[in-house]
Amino acid sequence: MNGTGRTSRKHKSKQQNRRGDRSNQIQNTSGTVAKKQQAILNAPVKVGDEVLVTIHGIGSSGEGVGRVDDFTVFVPFALPGETVKVVINMVKKTYATGRLLEIVTMAPNRIDASCELYGFCGGCQLQHITYEGQLSLKTQKVKDVIERIGHQNPNLVKPALGPKEPWAYRNKMQMPVGGTKGDIQMGFYAMGSHDIVQGTNCPIQDEGNNIIAQACYQIAKEFDIEPYDEHTGKGILRHVIGRIGQSGWMIILVTATDFLPHQEEWVEKLTERIPQIETIVHNVNGKRTNVILGPKNNILYGDGTITDHIKDLQFTLSPHSFFQVNPEQTTVLYDQALAYADLKGDETVIDAYCGTGTISLFLAHKAKHVIGIEIVEPAIINARENAKHNGYDNTEFIVADAAVEMPKLYKAGVRPDVIVFDPIRAGCKEEVLTSAAGMEPKRIVYVSCNPATMARDIEILTHYGYELKEVQPVDMFPMTAHVETVALLSKLDVDKHIEVEIELDELDLTSAESKATYAQIKEYVWNKFELKVPTLYITQIKRKCGIELREHYNKSKKEKQIIPQCTPEKEEAIMDALRHFKMIE
Repeated sequence: MNGTGRTSRKHKSKQQNRRGDRSNQIQNTSGTVAKKQQAILNAPVKVGDEVLVTIHGIGSSGEGVGRVDDFTVFVPFALPGETVKVVINMVKKTYATGRLLEIVTMAPNRIDASCELYGFCGGCQLQHITYEGQLSLKTQKVKDVIERIGHQNPNLVKPALGPKEPWAYRNKMQMPVGGTKGDIQMGFYAMGSHDIVQGTNCPIQDEGNNIIAQACYQIAKEFDIEPYDEHTGKGILRHVIGRIGQSGWMIILVTATDFLPHQEEWVEKLTERIPQIETIVHNVNGKRTNVILGPKNNILYGDGTITDHIKDLQFTLSPHSFFQVNPEQTTVLYDQALAYADLKGDETVIDAYCGTGTISLFLAHKAKHVIGIEIVEPAIINARENAKHNGYDNTEFIVADAAVEMPKLYKAGVRPDVIVFDPIRAGCKEEVLTSAAGMEPKRIVYVSCNPATMARDIEILTHYGYELKEVQPVDMFPMTAHVETVALLSKLDVDKHIEVEIELDELDLTSAESKATYAQIKEYVWNKFELKVPTLYITQIKRKCGIELREHYNKSKKEKQIIPQCTPEKEEAIMDALRHFKMIE
């Protein structure tokens, strides 16, 4: 038989194997779905049930958290300590949600909301509680995730720091535009939807932003501008954005089209009605996406920038520049980060998500050298300008994804004394954390807008030889469920150095592990079971299966260090992946 025949049979056999694997995956997926459906059927509550729920905690979105027969129920606008009557409107595998019908027992810190749109508009979630109560809830929220997700002592969390005045603090407004031509709508989204609640006067916005919103709304009506329809992708005006700076105000008009109807008239009317305007920008976003700004800016008035300040530092801001929205609390936040960094003047510092260089310049005031990394190029351009304008020549700013640049810096031999993280809500990618740990800085300062992902990253860093020393919540967003947090981690004395293989997407791959990377195992588990498994869990199961591994993280000298253990469900999924990749029988 010729070689073609042998190849054909081999190819056919591979196809059959693939079909068999696919069939098994479909069966397993169906089994998983059936289990979820059965779990829902077995839940103690059903859609439409009216039940009494005692609220014992607060959820990530500000909703009350209670239980019915040990089954979690989330209730928006309910407060800890209250007993409430709810109607169940959704049931999932592990939880349900309910709509508040009646407050049977009222919490002592409950108050009436001051905004007439509260409960309809989704911008605020906590106006129904005293501000002292808000700070207490936010402190507890951080404590909960530090203990539950980070597996750290919750007593390391200090009371949340709030402003003297919790209203009219936002220096940036992003207001969606909708409705129909002739009946344009402008406001914020309703809770849990993209339905616009009409309203251009928000009590947590700087009054300047309310002036901008009202003027743009009236002008859009005068010109009969066609609003954008996100369902069809048709229309023109998508968003109105206002930014209040020290030098003046910025207005950004976002359209789905390359043109802005009545462009000159827009400029004329806006500058006539609002003398504080320093610049007007037309931004083009033609993609059907939830991302607000597109890549293209057309400057209609001014130079496309405004200037703001934090203490004695001035910052140039462009439309795409990130800048904290609460000026008063930004100073509190950055002062705390600087205190945790504990700089003496001879340190090298990496600011891994530097934005326009706000934290970087705070650090540069006391550090020998600061390296800022940011993926958004306009922000880096602003950062370099900000460093120059403020007289700092001890900074360098790199346009790059931190997950790519941090391993490069590690490989190049960069060994900072301090690393600062201020990532997006998703937190740090694993490559950033492992590279940072490999650099072995004395201190890591973690600034976060999402305590849950911060706690997850802290848990990872503790297994690379770092100890959580303190966590300080800072309330940057009063009346909302959000809370900013600063954490300090210090390097422990360790017996071994951390080994990092930058070329690989895992720290230390041996020949015994070469059949599948950690990334491949994670992808397999997610695709088949919809479970996220950290590298730590995979490592635990590999050891359990007798797969030889070298140490790739520092071990604490503490005898009683708590290490989270892989759950049975995730262990089963990882075992399945190891069998799939022929790493175990």
